[in-house]
Amino acid sequence: MRTLTPFSILAPTTLQDSFQHIEEHGWNAALYAGGTELLLTMRSGLASFPYLIDIKKIPQFDEISFNKDEGMLTIGAGATHRSIETSPLVLEQLPLLAEVESMVANIRVRTVGTIGGNLCFADPHSDPATLFMAWAGTTFELVSSAGVRQIAPDEFFVDLFTTARAENELMSKIHLPILGKRMGGAYKKFVTLERPTANVAAFLGLANGKIDSARIAVGSVGPIPVRAIDAEGTLLGGFPDEKLFERAAETAAEATDPVDDVYGSKEYKKQIVRVLTRRALKQAATRADRSQ
Repeated sequence: MRTLTPFSILAPTTLQDSFQHIEEHGWNAALYAGGTELLLTMRSGLASFPYLIDIKKIPQFDEISFNKDEGMLTIGAGATHRSIETSPLVLEQLPLLAEVESMVANIRVRTVGTIGGNLCFADPHSDPATLFMAWAGTTFELVSSAGVRQIAPDEFFVDLFTTARAENELMSKIHLPILGKRMGGAYKKFVTLERPTANVAAFLGLANGKIDSARIAVGSVGPIPVRAIDAEGTLLGGFPDEKLFERAAETAAEATDPVDDVYGSKEYKKQIVRVLTRRALKQAATRADRSQ
């Protein structure tokens, strides 16, 4: 691994200061929070930035809050994976998020790596990206000197390591609606290295013993996580049983277009998606049934 090329760290303490640095240096600067992905990329020689804009000192950038009236949990983009994993508020309102955050990489990465950095780096093997792709109503808040905009995950992730975030924007918050009654979610992944070979997130809603809402996302097998929309359609109106989950899992697997790489062959990954989807749906249904 190469030695890092020299760079300067800029440490704004307000959003306005950060906007000024972004506008002054443009693509010669990178936003820096935990740096778990960025510094490795720079040290590998895959990227080089004369300036790093350290945004950790911006007030409330790592705040976690809950709006009871709106039923919305808001996570500051600067919150570390570990702080989300252990947050009493997250554990109470959205335990699935805490569960997924506990699976990210290892304890060292979770302690310094931030949720916003993970999403903006757009590594195809992200845990939270796949979860949020399936989580209905999730939005990412992007801010710049021009104002604030909300963007859904399926619009935010564009391609491999590429997002819809503009050069002058930074991610400030993630908004997540709490799950309603008779709704449940689950996340499953298969890991041989620290990054998932494949991961699946599923959410189901039940009414009168049948499935009345379904969301499935598959990640780590292609450039970005994707919704398994056809598989979702096979579930609607059906009884939450093993046979239906098998059919939906098959549909989800066949709709994916995995790449052959060090994590496995195309067919190998499809089989993993089948298994993970079935398991995620089964657990989501169980949790929905218990949610009163």
